[in-house]
Amino acid sequence: MSRLLTISNRLPFNIVRKKDTIRFQKSIGGLATGLGSFYKSNQSFWIGWPGMALEEINQKELEKIKKRLVSKNCYPVFLSQNDISNYYQGFCNKTIWPLFSYFPQYTIYEEKFWKSYKDVNEAFCDAVIQVLKKDDIIWVHDYQLMLLPRLLREKLPDATIGFFLHIPFPSSELFRLLPWREEIIEGLLGADLIGFHTYDYARHFLNSLRFISGYDSTFGQINIGNRIIKADIFPMGIEYNRFASATKNPKVQKEIRKFKRKLGDRKIILSMDRLDYTKGLSQRLKSFDYFLAENPEFIEKVTLILVASPSRMDVDQYKLMKKEIDEIVGRINGKYGTMGWVPIWYINRYLDDDSVSALYSIADVALVTPLRDGMNLISKEFIATKANGLGVLILSGMAGAAKELGEAIIVNPNNIESIASALVDALKMSKSEQISRNRTMQKRLRRYNVERWAKDFIEGLKSIKKTQRELTSKRLTSNSMKQIVDDYRRSKNRLFLLDYDGTLVSFTSKPTKIKPDRELSRLLKGLISESNNEVIIVSGRDKNSLGRVFKKLDINLIAEHGVWIKSKKSSWEMIEPLRDDWKEEIHPLLELYVDRTPGSLIEEKDYSLVWHYRKADPELASVRARELRDDLLHITTNLDVGVLEGSKVIEVKNLNANKGQAAARFISKKKWDFILAIGDDQTDEDVFAALPDIAYSIKVRLGPSQAKYTIESPEDVRHLLKELIS
Repeated sequence: MSRLLTISNRLPFNIVRKKDTIRFQKSIGGLATGLGSFYKSNQSFWIGWPGMALEEINQKELEKIKKRLVSKNCYPVFLSQNDISNYYQGFCNKTIWPLFSYFPQYTIYEEKFWKSYKDVNEAFCDAVIQVLKKDDIIWVHDYQLMLLPRLLREKLPDATIGFFLHIPFPSSELFRLLPWREEIIEGLLGADLIGFHTYDYARHFLNSLRFISGYDSTFGQINIGNRIIKADIFPMGIEYNRFASATKNPKVQKEIRKFKRKLGDRKIILSMDRLDYTKGLSQRLKSFDYFLAENPEFIEKVTLILVASPSRMDVDQYKLMKKEIDEIVGRINGKYGTMGWVPIWYINRYLDDDSVSALYSIADVALVTPLRDGMNLISKEFIATKANGLGVLILSGMAGAAKELGEAIIVNPNNIESIASALVDALKMSKSEQISRNRTMQKRLRRYNVERWAKDFIEGLKSIKKTQRELTSKRLTSNSMKQIVDDYRRSKNRLFLLDYDGTLVSFTSKPTKIKPDRELSRLLKGLISESNNEVIIVSGRDKNSLGRVFKKLDINLIAEHGVWIKSKKSSWEMIEPLRDDWKEEIHPLLELYVDRTPGSLIEEKDYSLVWHYRKADPELASVRARELRDDLLHITTNLDVGVLEGSKVIEVKNLNANKGQAAARFISKKKWDFILAIGDDQTDEDVFAALPDIAYSIKVRLGPSQAKYTIESPEDVRHLLKELIS
């Protein structure tokens, strides 16, 4: 059975020094908490930093720590104080965290931070190599290790590698601010599966991928030349049963009684977060202030419990924020407090699990309003703890959890009046409505818990590896190439069906630029110089430009995806009569999209119209292409035309002609003992389908295809043709 190697910045266990003794304690934090139960119940091994600088540990302690951690199925990556300062506190918390959380004003770009980030990712790579066993599944977690998938891929080409990002992925406009954006993208592309909490984060990643690296995707599947990888959505769940049964725990019951004695019969509003500028704590407090000012009937009847755990207090923004929160709390308590009532109970320390569960249990309202949050498990934990179904969740629409918890009261975290109004609605909500909303969310959270989330990700990772193996099995190997060359040399009647753009030549942004280079001209002349060879260029290009370029070659041509055929020195002929009156209806629509999409253009052929968008802004063009396709499909319903999508083109053409029908004309002319067809896009699938069993068919670039083989690039196609004529 294969193991699961979980790799994250922190291990689920921390080492701390108390006096002269090294002690182990459970790590806090969403990832360690969320994956802890799954890690313990499965064949797993965890790699990460144990939380103490290397300089603070002597050699004897080091060996003892390693041994103890290995006994817990953990392997430590020790960081120096310099690493902690520049990698963790620097690049992770001063560069990636603010930028990905939409706080570019707090983002610091320093070369020394980046260098340390690379060094630590390489140290993690070395650690994985040391413990890796055959068939292990590697699962890398979060923004601290975004270079690791590529580093591992370079050393382990066939490894199964997954990556999950637990924070938001920003829009391409923000991500492009990062000086090392290309390296981060390439690092992530080392994974086979890249997971995100929400569709928005995945969409932002794919848009950045297109804009920065030029890679397109289809349904989240990305073809990067020699590999197919996938980006997909896996909203992280919680250990539902643990929270649902928490109030049965005697320790939790004791904490509940303690809190109730202190708070009395007042309504409880719970705010629980790390002390972090992304959590919207100051806006939350200002909303509570506004709520009390506008609704004085709630004075002395509600208490806001503000749990703000210390976080990254070595970072200047966090120090300033701590000061601001302290001041706001003091001002509100001074403004509204009475002898027997303090509006805000401020807890600025970590609470253990029992205390947290107790607070969830007694709270009437959970106020969870981050300005930006990857998922936010607190909102899910609060709902799970409500065994009686009573309690109201007020949740920021900027938290990933809002996509799942639509029955909560969803608010804009920057709208103070709206949050205050939501507090009134929550405190006045009927019990029946509370139960109805919460039962629906509980059912969803129970079904998609943390174990289901992890298993879904692993299954998705296995699925994409299976797809890779299926596609790789078609790759043209040296043995397969030798067989093709040998069959070619033994044969007497040979037929070549060769697509042009993307197959013999790379794509160009100018649809009118078609002339072959010298090398290709020599290859084609070499093929047609053999009297037994019949060569056909199969293209979507218009017949006039295709005929003009190849007029000096004794070669057959198929133009406009099979509408026109030209046999060597003869004139162009149509497969069958076609109409073009439909153009009058379609052309104005394409003109509209050219006007709306700078850089795009229309190419008109005899019996088709093509919208090219290779030179347009990738993100805008992607949106416009989807809109145009939908409009065209609606307009062409009653017309005898079809809509074809190619590489950065959308073509409208008659349905009564395709490359396969045209190729069949040549295939039927003679009894061929060697046929080779090569193409790169969906239109070439019609050619592959028309071939007899003896034929060799090759698709350029990986992807689903009827072709028998795949090849990586036009350069590899040319190499094959050179072998044939040498």
